[in-house]
Amino acid sequence: MATDEKTQPVPGDKPRLIIFDTTLRDGEQSPGASLNLQEKLEIAHALEQLGVDVIEAGFPITSPGDFEAVRTIASEITGATVAALARCTDKDVRRAGEAVRYAARGRVHVFCATSKIHREFKLKKAKEEIIRLAVQNVKLAREYVSDVEFSPEDASRTEPDFLADIVQAAMEAGATTINCPDTVGYATPPEYLAMFKDLIARVPGAKDVVWSAHCHDDLGLAVANSLAAVLGGARQIECTINGIGERAGNAALEEIVMAIHTRQDRFPFATGIHTRRLVPCSRLVSMLTGLHVQRNKAIVGENAFAHEAGIHQDGVLKERRTYEIMSPEDVGLVRNTLVLGKHSGRHAFRQRLEELSLRLDEAALDRAFEKFKVLCDKKKEIYDEDLEALAEEQLATDNQLFQLKALQVMAGTQGVATAMVTLVDSTGAQITDAATGDGPVDAMFAAIQRLTRISARLDSYQVRSLTGGREAQGEAIVELTHSDRKVRGRGLSTDILEASAKAYLAAINRVRTIARRTVGQGTPLEE
Repeated sequence: MATDEKTQPVPGDKPRLIIFDTTLRDGEQSPGASLNLQEKLEIAHALEQLGVDVIEAGFPITSPGDFEAVRTIASEITGATVAALARCTDKDVRRAGEAVRYAARGRVHVFCATSKIHREFKLKKAKEEIIRLAVQNVKLAREYVSDVEFSPEDASRTEPDFLADIVQAAMEAGATTINCPDTVGYATPPEYLAMFKDLIARVPGAKDVVWSAHCHDDLGLAVANSLAAVLGGARQIECTINGIGERAGNAALEEIVMAIHTRQDRFPFATGIHTRRLVPCSRLVSMLTGLHVQRNKAIVGENAFAHEAGIHQDGVLKERRTYEIMSPEDVGLVRNTLVLGKHSGRHAFRQRLEELSLRLDEAALDRAFEKFKVLCDKKKEIYDEDLEALAEEQLATDNQLFQLKALQVMAGTQGVATAMVTLVDSTGAQITDAATGDGPVDAMFAAIQRLTRISARLDSYQVRSLTGGREAQGEAIVELTHSDRKVRGRGLSTDILEASAKAYLAAINRVRTIARRTVGQGTPLEE
């Protein structure tokens, strides 16, 4: 029997739900959200501090970079299980097994498509062959780790009899967790609940494994389906920070956790999540992936606890519970709180970064603190968003091809805009070039393309203020397409033109990272 201690009741006799986070695997598959090794490590440590039970760190067969990221995360994370994804192929499973072999707690997550449409058009294999592959590769995974998860891909559209057959076969082969994903977000909550109830009732030995739900949000039902699965017997929920992921995304971790936390009358379960770290973790993932959180996003959006209507404001002032079913403090929301100033010391600076789930080594911390002092001379008030920007700048230096050294722009209502840009390349050499364009931003981007010799199409360019006031740092976000792949970049500065140049350069630097993520045989990275 699978006897992970996290499945056991916690104080109060509430059954424990396992929170399986796949931000670094499924979440990173969001177009343009590619992360370098240092960024992945930062998110992994933040997830560990958040209290997730399982971190799916990546898909090792994808590339040497992905393998190294999973292996490194597995070697550093001790407070959570580290999982590696693998298709039902010998090469995939061996690569995943090697990546997590020496983890404090490692898991290999094997998946194989099972629905009729996937069997006929993607795999082109008969049911018997698919069961054979599942059994063979679950057994192979057990040679590396004792913790093996099996997922029948597109389970929600798989015939019930075949689904029960392949699940039973995987369990008999040694799978300790059975995940039944709603891969394309097609199921409705009653259907998904019934699927789990049916499987648990009819598959021999069902009580000896952990049942898991993995839902996509194509119809906006990912969180509802995940919670329905819990009522149907699932005891592990697979989700991502901010709900990022393929297409419309995955079930959002913060929404699932707070639904369980808030509605104990309907979901008498417990998780190990430290809810006050939800907002800092959300901001970290948004910052490093370049994927903005919509303002009205549940739990972690800017407007999640805002009250504009007069009747709401009156009610909240009299009794917060009239319109707030959760406390903003419970999820770690602090509104632009003034935290540090020019007289603050290095210790206070480090402590606040740690509270924001931001980890920097000593060298990076020293560089960030120096820039913090410079920023204090430019801004009278320093907020959490400013500290996050300083930390991101240090994290972004890993694997950079080019860094911005200097920028000079000439523009006006008459005449042609011109930009002169100086970059430092990976060898430390300074290179300078100039270009013209339809305005200062276009001229800067053209100069950067000339210097880097990387041509890309600009799809989106956005700017905003991080905090209020005339001295606020400006944030620029760009989205480029290069060789049919999307990349994002984020730049921050009190000078919006400098922020724009940094954002464009960050996207150019990500091109190399994105290129390393190509799967050898072009098989979709789905589950």
